[in-house]
Formats: sequence, structure tokens, C-alpha cells
Amino acid sequence: MTEWFTALEGTPAGHQIALALALGSALLHAIFGALQKGNHDPWLSRGAIDISYGLIAVPFVLFVVPWPEPHMWMIFAITFVIHCFYKYMQAMAYERGAYTVVYPVVRGTGPLFAIIGAWLLFGERFNAVQWLGVAVLLAGIYGLALYNLRHLTVGRDTLKMALVLAVITGLTVSTYTTYDAYGIRASTDPFTFLAWFFMIDGLFFMPTIAALRYRVMQNPPALRPLLLRGLIGGIIAYFSFGGIILATRLDNVGQAAVLRETSTVFAALIGWLMLKERVGPRRLMLMALIALGAVIVELGG
Repeated sequence: MTEWFTALEGTPAGHQIALALALGSALLHAIFGALQKGNHDPWLSRGAIDISYGLIAVPFVLFVVPWPEPHMWMIFAITFVIHCFYKYMQAMAYERGAYTVVYPVVRGTGPLFAIIGAWLLFGERFNAVQWLGVAVLLAGIYGLALYNLRHLTVGRDTLKMALVLAVITGLTVSTYTTYDAYGIRASTDPFTFLAWFFMIDGLFFMPTIAALRYRVMQNPPALRPLLLRGLIGGIIAYFSFGGIILATRLDNVGQAAVLRETSTVFAALIGWLMLKERVGPRRLMLMALIALGAVIVELGG
């Protein structure tokens, strides 16, 4: 599997697979975000998700993938710190703002700085057509956030802080996207990086915070539905996060990051279908703008 995958790097077939991985990751990440925001406290939801994918990773780490090279331990440590900060900011934002406002701001902030990071780390450059696509996509994403903001009727007292936290979270998204791409490229076996990342990231931060929070709650939720949500989210995380990181090894980091932000379209649909948030013709037009931007970036490359 590893030899087949690495042989695709830099090839036309690898580009097509990276495209499919990025778009699949977009859909799954929107579902993932809705699971965290959902009916449960976002801290508890994220803790349940993390412990699930952390435990799933253990047998792969012990019995399937090769042991990491010595230089990977520092990379894992830095990745862990970045992701801890990201998850903390994400939960803070979800706690204070509506999903359909917070999520577009987070995802819209990420790709622009991921493109800049990919230029600094990997020497990747976008051409004029691709930058036009980025502008169209970001116009759609931030337009969607502003539209949702104008029509929001609940939770407006905490919304300003939610938006600040969402921007910080988006900057952290660009940081982990770029650095994780560096990490998976630094590992001889990409699946070693993924397995160890999921185990380290899943077992040692958010589950502890969630457990402490659960203990002091006056009316804690039933554990069974919470853990079921966590298991579903943990499985989705493997295909969502794992998919986008594999895409950054096969193809350009910036292009994969932009394509993943079509998750905002899926998030709006999920907000309508699952969270009963309204979707009108103007929001549909903005969602089409996001998709158009992604198409321009892909065709321009």
C-alpha cells in the first residue's frame, strides 16, 4: 500500500486522487463539524471524538505501520501543540456562535494563509487564474458568513467574541495544514505519520478536558449517545483529516487546502438538514460562488 501510494506522488494519477481526497474530505469535515457543534456541549463532543480515534489508532501503531524515524518525534510534538490550540479555539468559538456563522469564517480564513505557508515552506506558487479562484471562493465563504450574521436571531450577545475566535481558529487551520503537510512528507511511510498522529492527538488533550467538564456539570448528558457520536466522528476524522493530509503529500498543499474549503457548501446544507437552520436563494447563490471558486482554482492549475 505504501509503495503504491508513494509511487503516485507528482503524477497525473496522483493529482486526480488528491482531488478526490480533498473533495471527499470537504464533505466529511462539514459532517464532522456538525457532530461537534450538534446537541451536545462542543467540549464533550470533541472529547468523545478524540478518544475514539485515539483508541482506534493504537493497534495500527503497535502492529501495522513501521516505527517512526527519530527525527519524527519533534515533528509529532509540534503538531500536537498546534492541534491542541486549534481544538481549544474551535470549541470556544462553537460555544459562543452559531455553526453557520462560525464555520464559514474558520474555513475562509484557513486557505489563504495555507497558500502563503505552502509558498514559504514548499515553494508552491499560484498563477493569476488560481488567485482569481481563491478570491471568488473567499467572497462566497465570507458572504455566507455575513448573510448568516445578519439574519441570526439568537446568541448575538456572544457573537463578536465567537467571530474573533473563529478567525484565530482559521489561522490555526492554515498552520496545521501546512505543518502537517511538512510532517507527512518528512515521514518515509505516510501511514506511520497518520497512525501516530491520531493516537497522540486523540488520547492526551481533549478527552481530559471533556472528562473534567463532565464531572462538574449539574446535568451531564447520557454517556451512551455521547460516546456513539464520538465513535461516528472518530471514524469520519480518519477519512476527513487523513484524506486531506494524504492529498497534500500527493499534490500541491495550497490547492488541496482551497478545494477542502468547499466544505462550507456542505456545512450550509448540513445546517439546514440536521440543525434546522434556514437556507434561502441568496445563500444558495453564495454556495454556488464557493463551488465556482474551487473549480477555477482546479482548472487554473
